[in-house]
Amino acid sequence: MTKFKINEAMARLEVEVPLYRVPVVDLIAVQTRDPYKVLVAAMLSARTKDEVTAPAAARLFAKAPNLQSLAALSKVKLAGIIYPVGFFRAKAGYLSRLPGVLAEEFAGQIPATVEELIRLPGVGRKTANLVVAVAFEQPAICVDTHVHRIINIWGYVQTTTPLATEMALRANLPGQYWRRINSLLVAFGQEICRPIAPHCDRCPLGDLCPRLGVKPRKPPSNDLTAVEPPKTGHHPPQSPEIPRLPSPTNKDGQTKRIKLVSWNVNGLRAIAKKGFNRIVHELDADLLALQEIKAHPEQLPIEIRKLPGYTAFWLPAKRKGYSGVATYSRKDPLRVMYGMARDEHDQEGRVLTLEFADFYLVNAYLPNAQPELIRLPYKLDFCRHFLEFTHRLAKNKNVVICGDLNVAHRAIDLARPKENEKSPGFSQEERAWMDQFLATGFIDTFRMFNQAGDNYTWWSYRGGARKRNIGWRIDYFCIDTAGRSRVQAANIRPEITGSDHCPVELIMV
Repeated sequence: MTKFKINEAMARLEVEVPLYRVPVVDLIAVQTRDPYKVLVAAMLSARTKDEVTAPAAARLFAKAPNLQSLAALSKVKLAGIIYPVGFFRAKAGYLSRLPGVLAEEFAGQIPATVEELIRLPGVGRKTANLVVAVAFEQPAICVDTHVHRIINIWGYVQTTTPLATEMALRANLPGQYWRRINSLLVAFGQEICRPIAPHCDRCPLGDLCPRLGVKPRKPPSNDLTAVEPPKTGHHPPQSPEIPRLPSPTNKDGQTKRIKLVSWNVNGLRAIAKKGFNRIVHELDADLLALQEIKAHPEQLPIEIRKLPGYTAFWLPAKRKGYSGVATYSRKDPLRVMYGMARDEHDQEGRVLTLEFADFYLVNAYLPNAQPELIRLPYKLDFCRHFLEFTHRLAKNKNVVICGDLNVAHRAIDLARPKENEKSPGFSQEERAWMDQFLATGFIDTFRMFNQAGDNYTWWSYRGGARKRNIGWRIDYFCIDTAGRSRVQAANIRPEITGSDHCPVELIMV
């Protein structure tokens, strides 16, 4: 054992790791503590990337939300549902046997101890510990290859197998870290402390880690986020890795930069009387996406319909005076997509997509769940189709998503999280969807550059909320993970008034 500062390391990771993709079992846990679903998700995740596991688990739970429905599916049917997870045929066999073994040995219940869980088909110690920790919230240490590898790199243990690592950690790791160590180190191992060429140049533990047996990567010379390992205990800048590719240039050799602005104007006719054209000139955006325009084009004055230098594209709601989005562009798009080809959603005018040569811009205004969450089922159905729609686009080229998503993702994204835990926009279900959205392929660009609280984009008109900065951050620019290298800056513009929302900006190449 060395004197590695485990308390300091874990404290830093608790701050850093929420910026990364959420491990799929943690994502399931945000949505439910159902031991059945946690167990099955953990079984599927073995030796499989999370981006494959997450949709496979979603497909399986849609067909088999409980043990009874799982028992009704054949091994062949199960294999077809979970494909292409690693070893899908073997896992289908384990899943087909699971209900019978549980009925025979455990009265049809998921057992709550490691010793009992490892008697189930396809369940090893790693999976068993994960289920005990996540589903039953009991002390357990789940050791996978990331945990085994990283904890040895730190010199906190000196072991040769995951089982030996588990036993050493049980003997020495403070109890408060048992349940969290797996999710923290898995995410950290996928993002920073990678098995090959770890990114030590931007590691938040650079001043703590002895780097035992590590050969770090050589940072690209044009990686704008690369930082020297900290000389003190201070946390380095919190930014997901942005490996810069050669930037496109114009004929003069200058980098082409694109400025995108998104703004929920809460009524385009109303804001037209508050200096909208002047504000647009000040924003100087190449692409300007507006939400909640609450108007059809023919209801607007000519100076709003035809902004100098821009072409306008409109998707108003069928119902006048409600919802609607519009996008102004300085460059002609290759194609415009009005809606998601879902009639039940498209009549509300919420998703307008412009296709350019190297990216899509998706201007989105997601539904509000409404007081007492009366519209939550509709919103979650909308969000499910929205995720499918954007994933289809991302197969072809980069996708930039902007707009009012009507959800504050984390507690730092609103001024009063405790009082709003069951409020529309901060309900568990909406935040779980946002977790899924980010975990399965998109990045919240503002959080690439700024991890501080008190950064909001919407304020109630009541009680002087904006003056006192009692607000919510519900307006976003997101980009697919393959496009992260294009992001140069992301900003919020609270000084610009005229709506109860303020504009948000993205600079990309």
